[in-house]
Amino acid sequence: MRILLDQGTPAPLRRYLQEHLVETAFERRWSNLTNGELLDAAEENGFELLVTTDQQLRHQQHLAGRRLAVLVIRSTSWPRIQTKVDELRERIGSMKPGDYEEFSI
Repeated sequence: MRILLDQGTPAPLRRYLQEHLVETAFERRWSNLTNGELLDAAEENGFELLVTTDQQLRHQQHLAGRRLAVLVIRSTSWPRIQTKVDELRERIGSMKPGDYEEFSI
């Protein structure tokens, strides 16, 4: 799966997703895009999943009909996320195009 990590999503997470192709918004020079622009760019560039910590995304963007799945991690703390990385990997592996899920830590 091709995964985009949004700003705020701890980059060390990518080490635990080696079975996927993972890039960051920073690497793509998309750090300054608005949420809508980021979603459009991710879809246009073949990403299948956006992992973000932006808990307002669902309320700010119309997500219905998107090909891109969105996973919101409800924490930005890498030490906290790291304790749940196996569960997070399972959740990522089960996501389908257009899914929206929140992962609480």
